[in-house]
Amino acid sequence: MADDAANTQDMTVVVTGASGRTGSRVVEAARAAGLTVRTASRARGFDWEDPATWARTLRGAGAAYLVYPSDVGTPAAAEGVGALAREAVGLGVRRLVLLSARGEEQARATEEALRTSGADWTVVRAAWFAQNFSEGPLLDEMRRGGLVFPAGEVREPFVDVRDVADVVAATLTCGSRYVGRTVEIAGPRLLSFRDAVAEVSAATGGEITYTPVPARAYGEALTGFGVPPEEAGFLVEVFEGLLDGRNAHLTDGVREVLGREPRDFSDFVREAAAAGTWQA
Repeated sequence: MADDAANTQDMTVVVTGASGRTGSRVVEAARAAGLTVRTASRARGFDWEDPATWARTLRGAGAAYLVYPSDVGTPAAAEGVGALAREAVGLGVRRLVLLSARGEEQARATEEALRTSGADWTVVRAAWFAQNFSEGPLLDEMRRGGLVFPAGEVREPFVDVRDVADVVAATLTCGSRYVGRTVEIAGPRLLSFRDAVAEVSAATGGEITYTPVPARAYGEALTGFGVPPEEAGFLVEVFEGLLDGRNAHLTDGVREVLGREPRDFSDFVREAAAAGTWQA
């Protein structure tokens, strides 16, 4: 096992979504672990929707981190991940790590597409990201002083995306230990979305409110903001499942892989507030 792990240190890993929420952190974590990183993004000539761009990105690499750009549970994700994984294996890139979502039944087809591709695969199923409050579409609402979201009062073990990245890098540098395995990662404690927003509000010294709404009402609002009806309908389906309480439990994936406790939500909030993230 030690020799197996040592052989990964000069490996080149392709990181898809390299400018995104997890991909950018995976780039940093992989480089810190001694891996050579090849970033894959549209700016670099890689496009999930154009298979003709895949080979020149993958050729000569030893591993790849796969994050589908919309949602891992879409039918397009299963088709795209399966096709890219098969092409990667054909080019000799056998070690593939897929980011998936904990509790999202729609994602299982994408995971299965990876498992049956012939790759040496690992699936990392992550809880809801802490950084969803500080990056992406929810940030504007938070800055305006109120989050409207279809999460009710369910509790979630929010995970820091830096832990996601560290886990991905570790699975790539510890030999075959996590090949053929699914790792579920989460934060160290359960909070409701109301609790999470309240922590952000307290850290900023302002007043940010949380208003729960039914998933279908949220979907109608998305359509009103210009989200295509099919996409809004898919998101409603995902939210109705993910936010029904099924994820209101802790998992020890971070501790198992990294040998330490996951970062706490309060640490994320304190750092983001100090950086002025939620200032209007």
